[in-house]
Amino acid sequence: MAGPHLQQPSFLLATLKADCVNKPFVQRCHDLERYIEEFPAKELHGIFPWLVESIFGSLDGIIVGWNLRCLQGKTNPIEYPVALDFLDPSGPMMKLVYKLQAEEYRYDFPVSYLPNSPVTHHVSPSNSAYFILVDTYLKCFLPTEGSVLPPPYSNPGGAIPSPTPRSPPVPFTSYGMHHTSLLKRHIAHQPSVNADPASQEIWRSETLLQIFVEMWLHHYSLEMYQKMQSPHVKLEVLHYRLSISSKHHGSPAQSGYQALHAYQESFKPTEEHVLVVRLLVKHLHAFSNSLKPEPLSPSAHSHTASPLEEFKRVVIPRFVQEKLYIFLQHCFGHWPLDASFRAVLEMWLSYLQPWRYAPEKPPQTTESLPRSVSEKWATFIQENLLMYTKLFVGFLNRALRTDLVSPKNALMVFRVAKVFAQPNLAEMILKGEQLFLEPELVIPHRQHRLFMTPTLGGSFLSWPPTITDASFKVKSHVYSLEGQDFQYKQMFGTEVRNLVLKLAQLICQAQQTAKSISDHSAETTASQSFFSWFRFTPSEMNGSYTGNDLDEIGQDSIKKTDEYLEKALEYLCQIFKLNEAQLTQMMMKCGTAQDENGKKQLPDCVESEDGLILTPLGRYQIINGLRRFEVQYQGDTELQPIRSYENATLVRLLFRLSSALNERFADQMDALCSREDFVGRLCRYHLTNPHLIQKIRYSPVVKDRTTQNWGPRISLRFLASYRTLLSLLMVYFIASWFCIGPVGCTFIILIGYFLYAVIMTLFSEGWKPHED
Repeated sequence: MAGPHLQQPSFLLATLKADCVNKPFVQRCHDLERYIEEFPAKELHGIFPWLVESIFGSLDGIIVGWNLRCLQGKTNPIEYPVALDFLDPSGPMMKLVYKLQAEEYRYDFPVSYLPNSPVTHHVSPSNSAYFILVDTYLKCFLPTEGSVLPPPYSNPGGAIPSPTPRSPPVPFTSYGMHHTSLLKRHIAHQPSVNADPASQEIWRSETLLQIFVEMWLHHYSLEMYQKMQSPHVKLEVLHYRLSISSKHHGSPAQSGYQALHAYQESFKPTEEHVLVVRLLVKHLHAFSNSLKPEPLSPSAHSHTASPLEEFKRVVIPRFVQEKLYIFLQHCFGHWPLDASFRAVLEMWLSYLQPWRYAPEKPPQTTESLPRSVSEKWATFIQENLLMYTKLFVGFLNRALRTDLVSPKNALMVFRVAKVFAQPNLAEMILKGEQLFLEPELVIPHRQHRLFMTPTLGGSFLSWPPTITDASFKVKSHVYSLEGQDFQYKQMFGTEVRNLVLKLAQLICQAQQTAKSISDHSAETTASQSFFSWFRFTPSEMNGSYTGNDLDEIGQDSIKKTDEYLEKALEYLCQIFKLNEAQLTQMMMKCGTAQDENGKKQLPDCVESEDGLILTPLGRYQIINGLRRFEVQYQGDTELQPIRSYENATLVRLLFRLSSALNERFADQMDALCSREDFVGRLCRYHLTNPHLIQKIRYSPVVKDRTTQNWGPRISLRFLASYRTLLSLLMVYFIASWFCIGPVGCTFIILIGYFLYAVIMTLFSEGWKPHED
């Protein structure tokens, strides 16, 4: 931040810079407060740019500032209240602002300098000093009760001037335009001596709101957004992406589109950013809903309405609607497909429900029935039709690409379905779509009547009920945001209804998947007992991975997932009047997609010369965790990776010992296994591995079921298992109770294993003759 002229270093500025090194934070704030009270504006003018940088950080990043985004009362109980008091709307910092403004000092701050840096470590945004200050400023300058408090005067008898009020014929018409410098147009206008105090009541409120909108919702202009939505530019951007991927430069005509696309991709809002925007949205709804009831006589209204009341009428459509819509469009299209999207979702749903922040309270009833949306909100819904319909379609496209088995993703689908299923809301959205699709009627000077009326058509609660005017306003809303060539996709049309049916099918599949995971988890828990540690054969070596994020969360989350999805499906049926018979058939189809053992089938594939090839449906099933291949190790069991339950050193040593024995006695073992008597059967049963050949033969992917026989060999790897070692140790420990030494115990173990091998050879049906 820089002033209009270079200032000579002052003694006060040098003193403050020295205090930053020598004095603690609390003492520095107290000194600053004293300097602001005692020094004249001429001296304070030179320190103001430095003070802003010392608090909020410098543009080059060298000065960090007070780090308000991470400053919390729990972690820093001393500096936290001091910082809040200093930056309070009635605190020393704002007194300095008013004092400098009285002397007509100006400071330009380009919008391009506004930061959007992510938080480097996890903090709770709602408890940070930044979040608390934003809430305080909103309540002070956009009050829901009473009027805006007068500014604190820094000198007795002094007057703090404010900008000249705008002329009545064009109220609030300049808002929504793009400005290169923040606050420049407000401060450029100086007040007259005889200015009406009532007309100056809200200039600070307007200024604060525009600052917040520029900081948090400034992305790119509406014209840029409409260019990005046109099919021609989308093809240009696609060509630009292809040219980048193939390392070719685009044509000179594409430079504008390249810059626009690059800027779009670089804008990446964070969860903290979205939470602050949601705070703004909720407060603006409360501020707008605190509007006093209209008088019955329009003439009386024009003479008695205060500037603050007029400001409440237009605060959302004129300041926030356009930029918030573009901001949400960007978030819906670029936010990662994970649970962090919940912040964007809740901010969107807060904007869609202004009735939640209305002063009237719902009647207290014993039944927990959803509250019906009043008809008085129909005009707001029509004015914000795209916020409801187009963004709902955007959410559907996101939901169809997410894993609904995850409880966090299931919760988001449930939240959206619950909000749109509020009684009377779907009907009002449908009515808005019908108004937009009405045939265009040619009425002379309609546009002039709409935009040149002194009150700009009034609030969204006071539009004329005439159908033609309502239709025109809905069309104006849609075309002003999307352009005249916009092809509207009906929320209750066939295309979107098919998307909803796909989502319903995906919900059914996710419920079945969650149920199978729950059953598998229960079976696994029941099978893991203390006696499983006594197994001699490492059966886990050939097991498959069946992991899911629910495995680590537990049965409670699986239950929540099922509840969320069940309610979401119920709400979707209410919103879109889905056929119950069709849904029942769909659920039965999802249920029969699993075999009698409850195991999932293979993903959808087609046979080819090279084996099984995934279809697009099969890829979709794998991505969403609906089906999977049984991934098993199918190579030499001696060469598979070392498991977590094995001792790595023993695995390597036993492998070398087994390899040496197999190489030394290969001919003898082959001769023994070739015999047709009992000895040959015994050797074939324990020195060959027929299961390895079977796995390769029945692989679901390999078309050529080639087999490989490694021949008879000794495998001592089972001795490297911690379970085997612990079992042997416990056997030796128990034998010591009966006064049996290690040698005797080893002999007993070998005799017992030999008897076990003889019995298994006699009764086993899995052996087969030796194959040459």
